[in-house]
Amino acid sequence: MRVTKTKVAEHRRSILSSASRLFRERGFRDVGVAEIMQASGLTHGAFYGHFRSKADLADEACRDACAEGLERWLKSADLTEILDRYLTTAHRDDPAGGCALSALGPEVARQSADLQKGYAQGLKSFIAALERHMKGETPEERHRQAVATMASMIGALTMARGVAAGDPEMSADILDIVCRQLSRSSGV
Repeated sequence: MRVTKTKVAEHRRSILSSASRLFRERGFRDVGVAEIMQASGLTHGAFYGHFRSKADLADEACRDACAEGLERWLKSADLTEILDRYLTTAHRDDPAGGCALSALGPEVARQSADLQKGYAQGLKSFIAALERHMKGETPEERHRQAVATMASMIGALTMARGVAAGDPEMSADILDIVCRQLSRSSGV
């Protein structure tokens, strides 16, 4: 039975979506192609009709997750809205549905140059989105502020996730303190 181009595109989108969520939840190494395909509702054999390899899928899934998150950020009215959504226990507890930069960051360092390049492009896009909300007088100053803000946000979320089960109070404090500090230092 012949599959239409529309159906092929739907299948590819389903694979990307499933891979993106699973990779953010458990990392690249702990998720297999068979599991991704099962989560997509497709057979393992259909994978190679869409992607050359798991690494190829990981690269595209990372880019896709960054684009999805960036779209939400670009709809944000101001920095306060971004911080209030990013530095929360709900976001901390949902790496599969959250920011690819924080969920995949520690893993990306051990991946291919191609995947690191895609991650870097995503990071640059998020930084550019933050620059719109920075109060610096020059583009260079706004860029530096955005880089520091992005690093603080990712670091805070990573630290909060790292202690969430062992010390939930500390985890919540990290998110709250960094959110307030970034708001204060950004003049929002």
